[in-house]
Amino acid sequence: MTKEEKDLWKKIVDFELDDPDSDYNFTDKLCRENNWTYDFAIRAILEYKKFIFLVCISDFHLAPSDEVDQVWHLHLLYTYSYWTEMCKEILKREIHHGPTKGKNEKEHFTDLYEETKERYREVFKFEPPIDIWPSSQDRFHYIHFVRVNMHKNWVVPKKIFEKK
Repeated sequence: MTKEEKDLWKKIVDFELDDPDSDYNFTDKLCRENNWTYDFAIRAILEYKKFIFLVCISDFHLAPSDEVDQVWHLHLLYTYSYWTEMCKEILKREIHHGPTKGKNEKEHFTDLYEETKERYREVFKFEPPIDIWPSSQDRFHYIHFVRVNMHKNWVVPKKIFEKK
């Protein structure tokens, strides 16, 4: 990494998403909304920061894992934190998140995702963690998500009923 990239990486790593004055902070909300453990959420936030860094230092588009995307989606809702504190003050640039336009983009996003993981390896010098950066097949195969109110619904994993 160049000196400028190292400085930027330090600023991103040091950027705090949790408000110390809040009883229910960003990480707590991330855990609740995704049914994640606190430790997993902390790891996913670090991977999100790595993704944002890669976006800043790369001259091509990148695609996040679903877990990183969940952190990104939530961070976008914290508009001041995202747009002012991170983008304007730290990154000195805007990073927009655009939705996909349909099934015809699957191959394109699969390629971008693979390029993202390759860029991750080049920059960080190790493999992205498989539980946060799964294979492309897993990343784009299991994408039928819905928001479920756990107080009103039971959720039973399909694996219980699938034949082996």
